[in-house]
Amino acid sequence: MREGNTNSFAIQTRGLVKRYNSEVLAVDGIDLNIPENTIYAMLGPNGAGKTTTFSMLTTLLEPTGGAATVLGYDVVKQANNVRSQIGVTFQETVLDKELTGRQALDYHGRLYGMSKEQRKAKIVELLGLVELEEAADRHISTYSGGMKRRLELIRGLMTDPRVLFLDEPTLGLDPQSRIRIGEYIRDLKEKRGLTVLLTTHYMDEAEQLADTVGIIDRGKILVEGTPQELVEQMGADVIIIQGSGDEGKFIDQVNALPYTQLVTNTDGIIQIGVGSGSRRLVEVVTLANDFNYQVDDISVSKPSLGDVFLKYTGRAFRDQKQS
Repeated sequence: MREGNTNSFAIQTRGLVKRYNSEVLAVDGIDLNIPENTIYAMLGPNGAGKTTTFSMLTTLLEPTGGAATVLGYDVVKQANNVRSQIGVTFQETVLDKELTGRQALDYHGRLYGMSKEQRKAKIVELLGLVELEEAADRHISTYSGGMKRRLELIRGLMTDPRVLFLDEPTLGLDPQSRIRIGEYIRDLKEKRGLTVLLTTHYMDEAEQLADTVGIIDRGKILVEGTPQELVEQMGADVIIIQGSGDEGKFIDQVNALPYTQLVTNTDGIIQIGVGSGSRRLVEVVTLANDFNYQVDDISVSKPSLGDVFLKYTGRAFRDQKQS
């Protein structure tokens, strides 16, 4: 195995597999090529394999099969080298609430063998980064949810990692706190050259932050691309229809229309990718009536990453909860 990175990829996997027993295949042959200085967002429904993949790449779980490297270091054979190069923020808060924010950062630095001078300088820098200077000497028990997430984010940066793993970094935060943490993450990539792998349940967050999005389900990466590339697959507009009747005949007729770019049917939710969607509504409804399909609900909108998610996983992203 290579000693350190010899190419431009921060994270690579080949046929990565995790099987918990003979019946549970959590990760099923994932291939990833994540370049350095990239934000990669992994999206998937509950139980898709996101957290398991995350845990293998951060050396918390050993793969059952395949291989994975972080900055060229094998996550199994060179786990200590991997750990020395990464920072991790977990989905669940793991801060000791009896400590002050400054103490939490200091103790973390001590665990990694940083000198007193190094710790002091880094703490001042990081507290300024996320605007926690005034709260630094308060007990963490007095922090709001957003403040705790910001503290966890910079704790992962204490050791100057080259790759940062963020598992649901803004889960449960108010919109303003989510925006601020998103800004910090972008700044880390742009100003420090960090590579960031994050999981998120917020579609707008992935769309705004990520250079690349990977949608995962049942342990497999179903599609990858920039947010813009994935959204453009859906067409200029998306008509979404729910109803009852002869879906098959209706969909066949919609597919035959000259302006139809894409048609998917997911659990009774029909997505039709078209140009100039508002102009097509009357024709689509008329076609439904002609072929015995009763329209109960219809809408038209510009496509989003949520529509892409529904197309590939068969589930609406808004229905997914914490995993």
